[in-house]
Amino acid sequence: MKHLTIASALWLFAVPAFAFQCPTDIAAIDAALAAGTDLSDEQIAQVEALRDEGQKLHDAGDHQASVDTLAKAKEMLGLN
Repeated sequence: MKHLTIASALWLFAVPAFAFQCPTDIAAIDAALAAGTDLSDEQIAQVEALRDEGQKLHDAGDHQASVDTLAKAKEMLGLN
């Protein structure tokens, strides 16, 4: 029972961490796009679509999916 209590407590602290990571990732993507990149127009459109989808997922409360989606955009920008 003690392990279950500890695991539950850790989970409760992990969920807000994902929630706070999303805005940081979005800001990093926005900054990289504003600074300019050597990506093609098509790739920039893909990054922007992933960024927008990550924002929607974050707003909907699906933070893990948001983090995963934003990670794809960051990878395309070379931020990972």
